[in-house]
Amino acid sequence: MSVTTILNRKGTDVLTVRPEATVREAVTSLAHKRVGALVVNSDGLGVEGIVSERDVVWGLAAHGQRLLDRPVTEIMSTDVTTCRANAAIDEVMAEMTNRRIRHIPVVEDGHLAGIVSIGDVVKHRIDELELQAASLQEYVLGRAD
Repeated sequence: MSVTTILNRKGTDVLTVRPEATVREAVTSLAHKRVGALVVNSDGLGVEGIVSERDVVWGLAAHGQRLLDRPVTEIMSTDVTTCRANAAIDEVMAEMTNRRIRHIPVVEDGHLAGIVSIGDVVKHRIDELELQAASLQEYVLGRAD
């Protein structure tokens, strides 16, 4: 299965923030939209960085409340792991685990095409396991008749 499977279910909308936006604006967006990360870009098309709840917490611990009025570029991660829509979900899950990240933007031809979270990957895996269990149960019960 590929990332396309997840995007087909959840959609391809990605919440973004401009690089010059303040950390306060990013925090407000994270809270109101109930998401864990925003892709940072100037044009709405590419990926210049990503700012997560974790980045905010680490920034506040290091700089205090004054950080809230600084631009997100001061806390965003610029070494962003991305994937393509045809990437295998297992590979994406392994990358998230190995790099200890929770969000991977999906990029096609240099353009932002979606985002996959660890929650999306876990939900997909649980659905897959439930289907396997149901199939096995049907097989076993069907054979017992």
